[in-house]
Amino acid sequence: MVAGAKDKIMENENWLENKGENEQKTDVKEAQKQIAGAIIIAGIIIAGAILLKGNKSPEQEKTGLDTTGVPVTSLAPVGKEDRALGNSEAKVTVIMYEDFQCPFCAAISGLVSNTNAIKYLKQNDPSWTPFMPVINDYIKNGSVQFVYRDYAFLGPESIRSAEAARCAGDQGKFWEYHDYLYGHQNGENGGNFSDRNLKSFAKVLGLDATNFNKCLDSSKYEQAVTLSKTEGSTAGVSGTPKGFILRNGKVVSTIDGAEPLSMVKAKIDNALR
Repeated sequence: MVAGAKDKIMENENWLENKGENEQKTDVKEAQKQIAGAIIIAGIIIAGAILLKGNKSPEQEKTGLDTTGVPVTSLAPVGKEDRALGNSEAKVTVIMYEDFQCPFCAAISGLVSNTNAIKYLKQNDPSWTPFMPVINDYIKNGSVQFVYRDYAFLGPESIRSAEAARCAGDQGKFWEYHDYLYGHQNGENGGNFSDRNLKSFAKVLGLDATNFNKCLDSSKYEQAVTLSKTEGSTAGVSGTPKGFILRNGKVVSTIDGAEPLSMVKAKIDNALR
């Protein structure tokens, strides 16, 4: 088909040599139309061949979607090491990768108000509201299991705060510590989540200071936090918050950033059908 287009150009060029200036302009336009038509038809045939073959297009490879629009991911299955809330037998599971220093992770939690991140989100969408409160409702009624995973990528205090939350988990207070961290952000890597402060948070929450400090000082969970980030990257996570919605263990949708409650709720409701 490309060869035919070239022949058409040559024919028009030979013919134009014997024409006047006005006629040449007219016939050049006609030739261009014919060539454009040939290219469009070629594109349609190629696209049809791709669809019939069933392979992913370059754009599908780029976006990580299969031919049905479902995200393609190597997401680690939920295991006993995960921090989870809700019914483990629930048909739908929401897995969130987050960083305790991430202001948008705090924003979606519903634990803070009037932060710069929330102001930014509302400036772009005045109706924006955090989606974690509605997920908590699904957790309470047993229809959704929620899993929190570390993606500590914003610096050393992200890693240490993730380790500290796991140390709190040794005493059954991971979620209390999780909430406290999101409620007490103050910039990134400026000392707010220093070891000294992380230990003081444990005291405020009534944790056994001796055991907590021993856990944190020994970097007991450093490897686990690093592994969680590695697994997240393998699943396609590159920033936080990033979520995966699973139905019967299969990813059916994703949460990409600090999406509004209405959008996340629609995705979860669709997964529950």
